[in-house]
Amino acid sequence: MNPEWNDSQPIYRQIRDRVVAMILDDLLKEGDPLPSVRNVAADSRVNPLTVLKAYQGLADEDLVEKRRGLGMFVKAGARDALLEAERRKFLTEQWPEIHATIQRLGLTQDLLNVAPYTRKGG
Repeated sequence: MNPEWNDSQPIYRQIRDRVVAMILDDLLKEGDPLPSVRNVAADSRVNPLTVLKAYQGLADEDLVEKRRGLGMFVKAGARDALLEAERRKFLTEQWPEIHATIQRLGLTQDLLNVAPYTRKGG
């Protein structure tokens, strides 16, 4: 995980969001173990309790499960649940502003189809 943090939200929340992105991008598949708390803490230079709080949040959301003595694993159906939730969040929180900008700038489907696409961070 990239150890760069922003000040806009707590680090445990950013760790949670990074794990969610890994699941959505299929880097973590159902049944895969999450990176160990110890490794994430060391790589990210954060307190292990911060990582544990992020992982516990994912467990509370029913996206991962703890297997005694083995660690945390991505639950079956987690990706589908995340896709549904992230789509709903995008359509209610981000799309209205994006749509308004498209309308304001008079961008047509043809212009959007030829617009350069560069994914942030990739």
